Order: sequence, then structure tokens, then C-alpha cells
Amino acid sequence: MADPTPDPDRNPAEQPGDAGGPEQEAARPAADGTEPGTAQEPGAGTDPQGGAGPEGLTVDDILGTPQSTDAGSADTGEPGAGQVPSEAEALAAERLEELRRLQAEFVNFKHRTAREKEQLRTYVTGDLLQALLPVFDDIDAARGAGDLTEGPFASIANKLEEILVRQGLSRIGAVGETFDPAVHEAVLQQPTSEVEPDRIAMVLRSGFRIGERVVRPAQVAVAVAE
Repeated sequence: MADPTPDPDRNPAEQPGDAGGPEQEAARPAADGTEPGTAQEPGAGTDPQGGAGPEGLTVDDILGTPQSTDAGSADTGEPGAGQVPSEAEALAAERLEELRRLQAEFVNFKHRTAREKEQLRTYVTGDLLQALLPVFDDIDAARGAGDLTEGPFASIANKLEEILVRQGLSRIGAVGETFDPAVHEAVLQQPTSEVEPDRIAMVLRSGFRIGERVVRPAQVAVAVAE
């Protein structure tokens, strides 16, 4: 039977009963490099899908993290809040603004030119009509007398009027119209019951206009109550 009394001359590590004891096992470092007596939590510092993430983050946490403003601006190509546009970008923006301004000026010039062209055409046609007013007065007088009911002269008069109507000519003054001092010239007042008061009872001389321009007001007789 072995003597359990420890021998003072022997190394304590070689004492019987120490090998494989609980204290010796606790002092022996773990095979995975962890400190003795430290328990490692399951899954700590590892990725559930097999990859280790920083500070315990998973791959889904990293991919789901929103981008910063600078990173998003770099993806879209736009300068971020703290980014200053380069000299080339500033020059391009300035040239684009100048191009837009020139385009707006050209559109305004085009519209103004179209209006001036229409006004010029109206005035030229009006001046031509003023030169032909005596001819129209003679045509109206001949029609009133019954001389232009048929024949070559009636055909010529009709064609002349058709041409000027296509150019914007219109007559002013007709029996029954409301009297308008802007386009009618009242020569006399005629008591009548056939036409309401303040309306044209008789046209003494036709008026003409081109578009909105009155070339000559109509001379009329205004109806009054009997």
C-alpha cells in the first residue's frame, strides 16, 4: 500500500494524485486559445451564415445599413452637402443657364415678329382699301340702282369684293344693328316704328375694316321713337 504522505524532497508537480486532477485541468490552457475558466457564448463573434462580422454583426446587418449622404452622392454622380462643384461643373452650369436664356429670348423674338408681321399686313391692306373706297362707293350705288344685277361688270365687282374679303375685309353697318359710336357715324335721327330706338334705321354709306382696324366708319341714320 502506497504511503499517501507527500515527500518533501519531490517536485510538487510529481506528487501522486496531482496528475489529471481538477485544479491541474483548470490551469491548463484551452485548446482554442481562450483563457482558462472563461466560457465562450455560443455564436458570439461569428456569422450565423458562416462569416465572422465585426463586433458580432451579421452579413444581413452590414448589407442593411443605410448609405451615408456622401456615398449616395458618389453613386448618383451628384455633389453631396459638403462637396463643392468643380470648376468644370460650374462652367457647364453657367453655359446651360445662358443657353436657356437665349432660347427664351429667341421664342419671345419669334412671337413678337409674328405679331408685327400680322400688323404690317393689316395696315398695308387697309391702305390699299382706302385707295379703293371710291370704287366701292360706285359699286354700291350701281347695285342700289339695279345696274349690277348681271353682266361682265357685275362679275368684276363680285370678284373684287371676294379677293378683299379673303384678305380680311369686312363691311360695317347694317339695318337693325345697335348703334356704336366707335364704328358708326350718326348723320341723322329717323323716327320709325320698324326698328327699335338706338338702332340703325338706314345705312347712308358703308364702312369697312380690316381685322380690328376701322378703315372708315359707316354713315348711318339712328332710329328714335315716333
